[in-house]
Amino acid sequence: MTYSFLKGHGTQNDFVLLPDPDGSVHGPLAEARVRALCERRAGIGADGVLRVIRTSAYAADWPGGPASRLGGEWFMDYRNADGSIAEMCGNGTRVFAAYLRSHGLCGDGVTIATRAGDKILRYDGADWTVDLGPAELLGDTEVGVDGHSWKARHISMGNPHAVAFVDALADAGPLLDQPEFDRGVYPQGVNVEFVVPIAAEHVAMRVHERGVGETRSCGTGAGAVGVAAMLRDGVAAPATYTVDVPGGRLRVTWSAEQHVLLSGPAELVAAGETDL
Repeated sequence: MTYSFLKGHGTQNDFVLLPDPDGSVHGPLAEARVRALCERRAGIGADGVLRVIRTSAYAADWPGGPASRLGGEWFMDYRNADGSIAEMCGNGTRVFAAYLRSHGLCGDGVTIATRAGDKILRYDGADWTVDLGPAELLGDTEVGVDGHSWKARHISMGNPHAVAFVDALADAGPLLDQPEFDRGVYPQGVNVEFVVPIAAEHVAMRVHERGVGETRSCGTGAGAVGVAAMLRDGVAAPATYTVDVPGGRLRVTWSAEQHVLLSGPAELVAAGETDL
């Protein structure tokens, strides 16, 4: 059986999109299929899979359903490259919204259901902005790479993050393996961000995403980094920081209402059919 797919990215955080409006094509979506699609040499290649499905069509007995069925018409069924289920993906929401808009399924604004709640997005003609909701500040922790360790700030953006400020981004090494972390704090794993200041209200980061590895960008990670940088600098909300990632540039606003707004590009680059 062949089925349709698209390929897209947000600041080079790339995804395979699977249109499946009524859930009849992929069913509960097997981990093996996700891994095959994301494999970079034998598959299409991606950091994760975005299944585009109506919220009402996601069966109650399938794993990892939406947090609510009362909001967005469309559910972003996001899976990491290793097939594991993830709560949210900030860059993924923008790519998901770009798909909906390009196919006449939404206008310049849309609410998307996720496992971390409904996310509201708006398009300004160039970039998409997603309201990631409030950041949950959960104290200090520690991360390590190859025998070196750094203090980190534990922040939840609906998914877990550990943000560490370092002297140079190269200090984290090649990030081939998951950085060391406290599994008592993060029993389900964690996304780890390494950060350096660039200028006033401007930082750069690298990220190791759980279930994926080092990626070119992480949207929720950029949100966590922006908040952590503002706290480190003593900057009160509302404020906006520029966050450079290996794949481009994002803007993070911490609003007066304490919501984290992530702005950046989203591109659809290919479409086709596969039997993977």
